Amino acid sequence: MLSAPLLLVASLASAGSTGQDTPDPQPVAGVDWNNLPDLPYRQPPQMTRAMHDYVRAQAYAGRCKLRRLVDGRPALRVEVAVLVDPELGVRTTVPRAIGCRMVEQYAAGLVISFARNNLAARASTAEQWYRATVTFAWHS
Repeated sequence: MLSAPLLLVASLASAGSTGQDTPDPQPVAGVDWNNLPDLPYRQPPQMTRAMHDYVRAQAYAGRCKLRRLVDGRPALRVEVAVLVDPELGVRTTVPRAIGCRMVEQYAAGLVISFARNNLAARASTAEQWYRATVTFAWHS
């Protein structure tokens, strides 16, 4: 049986291929994270215990430094810049560095999954950058 992170990676790999050539999005160098609008989910993402447990295991294995508490519990929070095309949906995600690449990439993949068929309609026809925040917290 595949673990949740492996299933996510497998589904993202198969979903990422559209068969169309699209230009590469512009890099996110110098992003003003505070001024990016929040990603407009129709329904809030549902975090599972397995998602939190995966990140807890990364932290306890020494791959990540715990820098915050959420409601008195150890936690990691990852901000992700998300480029959304009105027709294609999420074009790319860029996690903000927290010193834990595996969790950064995991959060970016989760945001793609959470956004699939779950973004509010927009009036704009242009691509736009947004910010999504993923918080992993657990009991120690």
